[in-house]
Amino acid sequence: MEPILTAHAIFEIKRRQLTEEIVRFVIENPEQHWEVRKGRAIFQARVKMSTPERDYLVRVFVDTDREPAEIVTAYKTGKIEKYWRDDL
Repeated sequence: MEPILTAHAIFEIKRRQLTEEIVRFVIENPEQHWEVRKGRAIFQARVKMSTPERDYLVRVFVDTDREPAEIVTAYKTGKIEKYWRDDL
C-alpha cells in the first residue's frame, strides 16, 4: 500500500512549491533511501524543476512504522552535495 499524506505534509508540500506527483515520484523512484531512526525513512532523488530548469534534491520523510505508512514532510534543496550520501 502506498503511503498517505499527513495534513502537515500537504501544508508543507504546497508551501514549498512542490506537488504531490513529485513527492510520489521520489518515493516510487528514490535514488537513495535509508532509515534515520526506527520507523522513519528518508527517500531522496534529484529532480529537474523550475524556470529556468535546474536540478534540485527532493527529500521525503516517511513514517514506515504504521500501516499505511505516512508521508510526514518533504522539501527541495539546491544544496545537493550537502545531503547526498556516498556511503549508500
